[in-house]
Amino acid sequence: MITLEQAKHMAKALRTQLPGAELSHSAALELVARQLGYKDWNVAAARLPSERPRPAVSFQRCIPILRSFDEAKAREFYLDFLGFGIEFEHRFEPGLPLYLGIVRDGLHLHLSEHHGDASPGATLFIPLQGVEALRDELRGKQYGYGRPQIVEQPWGRLLEVHDPFGNRLRFCED
Repeated sequence: MITLEQAKHMAKALRTQLPGAELSHSAALELVARQLGYKDWNVAAARLPSERPRPAVSFQRCIPILRSFDEAKAREFYLDFLGFGIEFEHRFEPGLPLYLGIVRDGLHLHLSEHHGDASPGATLFIPLQGVEALRDELRGKQYGYGRPQIVEQPWGRLLEVHDPFGNRLRFCED
């Protein structure tokens, strides 16, 4: 079977072998696609296999783990104030430390009461769109331990909040 890279080479060869014809590269790609039985180049490019091997390593997303010490305070700050939802909760058995997965609009965080999972005082840099809307939402909740302000930086607008455990979340919009 012909690969995507081979089809591109065919289009290039077609242009060089027809020097008198004013044939653009895109027109050559369209002709090759039709010769191969496809409706147009977009369909051919989507269906032809690639010669490039898949990478051995492919990262997904990073999920930070933040240390927490008090379940009630963590729920008040992350769920009530920041508006996260619970993705999962885990304890090895009742009375043992909580490991909590939370999510909001594609941002996943894990909160752990387990000693050694994370150090208090971490800083997360969180790119986002809508920093003013987030500020207004948070201010509207009248959280007793913070009134977030937007700080203009040369590289963007920053809204920083501090959780009850010394961790900083820096929401940034460029």
